[in-house]
Amino acid sequence: MTEPEHPSLDFRRRRLLFRATHRGTHETDLLIGGFVRARLDDFSPEELDVLEALIELPDPDLADWLSGRRPIPPALPETEMLTRMRAAARR
Repeated sequence: MTEPEHPSLDFRRRRLLFRATHRGTHETDLLIGGFVRARLDDFSPEELDVLEALIELPDPDLADWLSGRRPIPPALPETEMLTRMRAAARR
């Protein structure tokens, strides 16, 4: 089965939720998956684009940046989505 060329928002949201909750490490499953699960229905198509790009980053790096163990590197633009994810992770 091939993916549609322009997937529907529902399909994108389901795929994103699966990817956010099945990252490979339990810590990032909780950090990212919890954030996505709680807000998924409210994300605009543009926010889904940003989120899809963020979850392509390596688990150890994302976990460290979101938890505050390491600062977000200057080479990575600190998007509003990343800021929101970090704030949710620190609660």
